[in-house]
Amino acid sequence: MADLTVLLDGLHFPEGPRWHDGRLWFSDFYAHEVVAVDMQGRRETIVTVPQQPSGLGWLPDGRLLVVSMKDRKVMRLDPDGLKVHADLWDLAAFNCNDMVVDADGRAYVGNFGFNHYVDEKPKTAILIRVDPDGSASVAADGFRFPNGTVITPDGGTLVIGETRGKVLTAFDRAPDGSLSNRRVWADLGENYPDGICLDAEGAIWVADPRNNVVIRVREGGGVTDTVSTGDLGAFACMLGGEDRRTLFVCTAKMSGPGAAEIRSGRIEQIRVDVPGAGMP
Repeated sequence: MADLTVLLDGLHFPEGPRWHDGRLWFSDFYAHEVVAVDMQGRRETIVTVPQQPSGLGWLPDGRLLVVSMKDRKVMRLDPDGLKVHADLWDLAAFNCNDMVVDADGRAYVGNFGFNHYVDEKPKTAILIRVDPDGSASVAADGFRFPNGTVITPDGGTLVIGETRGKVLTAFDRAPDGSLSNRRVWADLGENYPDGICLDAEGAIWVADPRNNVVIRVREGGGVTDTVSTGDLGAFACMLGGEDRRTLFVCTAKMSGPGAAEIRSGRIEQIRVDVPGAGMP
């Protein structure tokens, strides 16, 4: 496999990459921007999110949904500007983070569960379900820092990375969006899952910011491929490009507020054999 190449650099801290309408969309946390970049590296700022953007997705009518981290909301980009789609303040214990949105516009939103910036004692967190009308409820609980999430092409399985648990956890997903049959999809050993994406063979690419790698994992935990990100952490990944065989990786030296000063964030890319599938 070839080495990673840089598509875009000079970012504060890129997260939540999504392939949509021929471009890679992502959140640049500390710039407070949702950005889209094409395969030639030409970027466009889509919207500014004052309370820090994270996970991205789209409603069936094409409107963008974006997690607003610090005020614990899901925002919706309407033709006349950014509006509150769902207020999660009473459900989320601390900042909200990643999100996956299904084909019907139903979202699943993670949150930190505790304030790790001040060394608060770790606590488990919930996964919040937001229906298309903006109503919010607890989808499941007991997560050790829920993070990147995927939904299989048939909509029947949801897999979420538990960063502090070092596992990928799966659920059966009913047509109404409810989750059941919780199980360990893969024990990752010494790898810490952050952002993840699914491919057409059912394997999952996992970005690991602590070990500076992206790994391709099969159900059960077998690792088929490893891509080093050198001296930068790998915080998220997404399969995209015209044939969905370009693996995009969000990299940076750090994820905390200090990332805003050093601007080490990059979008890097590498060609892979198996195309992307499912959501996001």
